Amino acid sequence: MTRGLPRLAGLRQVWRRNWRTLLACAALLLLWQAAALWLKMEELPSAWETLRDVPVILSNGEDVLGILASLRRMALGFGLGLLIAVPLGLAMGRSKPLARLLNPLTALAYPVPKAALMPIIMLWLGIGDLSKVLVIFMGVSLPLLYHSSQGAEQVDDKLIWSAQAMGMGRAARLLRVILPAALPEVMLGCRVAVSIALITMISSEMIARQNGAGNLLFNAMDMAIYTDVYAVILIIAVIGVVLDVLMERLRVALTHWADTLQPGSTS
Repeated sequence: MTRGLPRLAGLRQVWRRNWRTLLACAALLLLWQAAALWLKMEELPSAWETLRDVPVILSNGEDVLGILASLRRMALGFGLGLLIAVPLGLAMGRSKPLARLLNPLTALAYPVPKAALMPIIMLWLGIGDLSKVLVIFMGVSLPLLYHSSQGAEQVDDKLIWSAQAMGMGRAARLLRVILPAALPEVMLGCRVAVSIALITMISSEMIARQNGAGNLLFNAMDMAIYTDVYAVILIIAVIGVVLDVLMERLRVALTHWADTLQPGSTS
């Protein structure tokens, strides 16, 4: 009995924090179930049938390995974006000549769907992981570049002058002064980039079909197994929500000090 009390208290705490979201999800599932029973379309399986199919997919070792392969590609593309786009964005924020050089290019590239470049990249690099990782990297780079640049522009010049007076070089100032000061804006870019990485990952796998969540989705559609189609979409949606929550918690943990610096905050 005593072991169950902390668990029950934890469930109550989760309910108090997320009851609106949980009720909205329950209402959506009920609406879905009612629509499926009313329309009786093969292309719209019921919510119950779809939910029942989710553990079937997750118990299939091959499907799970495919989903893990997708997450690996997503992590590689996102990590590459962090290593390249964030430092470049910080440099753009502190260098007007560099910003004038790159801003037109980023403005031109921003509206282009990155998955639309997949056929061209496949011609160059084939249909393996490298082409998918490159497309994911291209997708996440623009929001990381933009938010990093915006964060660097807002850094107080006095911090830069103090670092220069202490003898710091440009690289040291970028990593030890500009990046920490711009971190709240950079983390906002990371949160946007995670969602874009997920979308681009699925799109690229649906075009270059070998394995992965996008391949599972397209195969189920090809074979008209509609419960699998909706079940894979649910799994992808849950992955997206989990990644977004984790990124937001990481943002709060790394930049909790930023709220105390907002205008009107109390000490």
